[in-house]
Amino acid sequence: QLQLVESGGGLVQPGGSLRLSCAASRAAPGFTLDYYAIGWFRQAPGKEREGVSCISRDNDDIVYADSVKGRFTISRDNAENTVYLQMNSLKPEDTAVYFCAAGPISILEAAPYDYWGQGTQVTVSS
Repeated sequence: QLQLVESGGGLVQPGGSLRLSCAASRAAPGFTLDYYAIGWFRQAPGKEREGVSCISRDNDDIVYADSVKGRFTISRDNAENTVYLQMNSLKPEDTAVYFCAAGPISILEAAPYDYWGQGTQVTVSS
């Protein structure tokens, strides 16, 4: 079974940057992320989980939520078996727990994704 591990979260001031990583756990050899579409989602306190960005298996289909377009960039490094989310110009409203997920299609809806990480906290505050 694929296991996902997010990292890179933390506390950053408004306008700052963070890069989140989503890696396949070393505990699951043979499971590589290039077999899956990967999505990034976030959930703020008291709010529903929302899709942030996703990338297809072949990297041809990349989608961003309107709220992060022009500020966030998703990318995949197959050699490192990792998917990244570069977040620039961060705003307080970006504060949330960020999750990565793996599934068969690249879409900003949670339902199709089969595997989820535990999440990493991102806090944007001065």
